[in-house]
Amino acid sequence: MQRNYQSDYSYIKNIQELTHQTAFHEAGHAASIYLGNRQKKLPPVFFQIQIKKATASDKLAVAKVIDGHLIQNLPLAGIDNPETLSLSDQLKYQTAYEADIINLLVGPLAEAKYVSIRDDEAFSFNLINTHALNYYGGSSDVKKAYGYLEYFITSEAQREEKMIELFSQAFRFIENKNHWKYILNLAHYILNSEKDIISCEEAIEVFEQCLA
Repeated sequence: MQRNYQSDYSYIKNIQELTHQTAFHEAGHAASIYLGNRQKKLPPVFFQIQIKKATASDKLAVAKVIDGHLIQNLPLAGIDNPETLSLSDQLKYQTAYEADIINLLVGPLAEAKYVSIRDDEAFSFNLINTHALNYYGGSSDVKKAYGYLEYFITSEAQREEKMIELFSQAFRFIENKNHWKYILNLAHYILNSEKDIISCEEAIEVFEQCLA
């Protein structure tokens, strides 16, 4: 799960702000993977946050969440041939890919919310959609989300209906005040970290400190 970077940064105030946006983007992914999956009583999955610090030749400090996908822990045969699955296994795969899609969408949505707060602009469900997430580094996230849907839903109309449903759930996740506190704390931790890797255990510790 990595933020996409456009070649034209004219819409970004400065590189420091892009770095902040990236931190919120990846903190959103991580919070949804840990908190969202736990709330749904899904199995925990390993993830880590990789950080590439800025250098003289590379002005961007890049962060990305590695792993964290439930669907990758299920047999590949079921992904390639979903029609062969039993009803119980179909439900298992559906639960996994729907959770993964929400976790993908929460990243760019968290970045979008951060930008709206920074710029003192309105942020509501009616003002944003999956296409708008391209402006918040979400093109690869959205592409992967649609890729999951194409595996399991043959009808384009039904895929769009499901995407709207999952997008709505992702939006509600970041609008939860407690969830946003988790995202805020981890984003600041990412920005202040001197490490190349923030482990899954470290990120969870940051989340748990919100409960203290």
